[in-house]
Amino acid sequence: MCDFRFGIEEEYFVVDRRTAAVRPRLSQPFMKTAKKKLGPSLMYELLQSQIEVATTPVNSSRDARQQLRYFRSTLAEIGREHGVGIVAAGTHPSALPQEQRRTQKRRYAEVVEDLGMVAWGNPLCGLHVHVEVPEPEQRVKLMHHLVPYLPMLLALSTSSPFWAGCNTGLLGYRNAANDAYPRTGFPEMFSSMQEYEAYVQALVDAQIVGDATYIWWALRPSLRHPTIELRITDCCTDVEDAVAVAALYRALVRHAARHSRPAPVYCPVTRALTEENRWRAQRYGIDGSYIDLATRQVIPFRDLLDRTIQELRNDIEELGIGHDVSHLLTIKERGSSAHRQIAMYKTLRKEGHARNRAMRDVAKWLRSCTEAGGFGETAPLKSAA
Repeated sequence: MCDFRFGIEEEYFVVDRRTAAVRPRLSQPFMKTAKKKLGPSLMYELLQSQIEVATTPVNSSRDARQQLRYFRSTLAEIGREHGVGIVAAGTHPSALPQEQRRTQKRRYAEVVEDLGMVAWGNPLCGLHVHVEVPEPEQRVKLMHHLVPYLPMLLALSTSSPFWAGCNTGLLGYRNAANDAYPRTGFPEMFSSMQEYEAYVQALVDAQIVGDATYIWWALRPSLRHPTIELRITDCCTDVEDAVAVAALYRALVRHAARHSRPAPVYCPVTRALTEENRWRAQRYGIDGSYIDLATRQVIPFRDLLDRTIQELRNDIEELGIGHDVSHLLTIKERGSSAHRQIAMYKTLRKEGHARNRAMRDVAKWLRSCTEAGGFGETAPLKSAA
């Protein structure tokens, strides 16, 4: 019987501990010590300015929360000895694409050779959530049910309002930048695992990709793990936000898997409207209104979230994640990390700080919050983008 175990992956920027500026070259003494402490839970990323952590498969949000807090506090402790800090956000306020350096690994060299600046010029950090679905065939079919909910999950996680020292006007710019990669965005709506594997095999045979891990969709079935993986979400600055988003996704997967109703018709109109909702999530996040795919009427985010939680109430109760899902209402009221970054930036600018200095102070605040595991009591309040 499937318990819908799950795991969380977080990508962090590696920054100078004093200035919070991105470090284009990863400190090997820092990484060596951190790997010794965290083992396989800590991984390199394509760019040297980033690292990734991953929890073990867990049955409870409590265990996931404990592991994420341990990762962050451990990296912060080790970082103090090496002048290194970490930042959990979809984008870093002032990281410049042209200054990034790739990690010296064969896979990454191949990616850079294939994609050029798209690969090494996109410093982006995501939150990835795996939920256990043992039957491979079911993983593909569940995508039909889950894709319409992806904009809502993105809206809750937004933490990327800045890019290369610019205020983008978006709450989730990471997704916009990520679209430069091939094989991103929403997955193709294959009707079976056989069709999906045929697609992957065609790419492998054409020597375009090495395997399915080079498919970077916002939602994808895993061939390495018995899971379906959420990838659209920004890395959350607050651990509680990350755990809450993961809990909602877990409930959505369980609900879709346990209900035998036929998959919704994913016609061109529905797909186009879902893409429109994704754009609105990137731009407006929880402040936006969205298109209800059933009625094709406009619905405010707060109503969309409330309705979804109500639909999932039995799954939430049986998974024991009521406390985690209730935190989504906190996000809805006080805003996501993006809101807080923008509020701080606007306050600093009104106080006469230069743009670069304001960006630097936001990055310092992000480092402090990331390593503490949350926003704390002194964080700025929600402000409209």
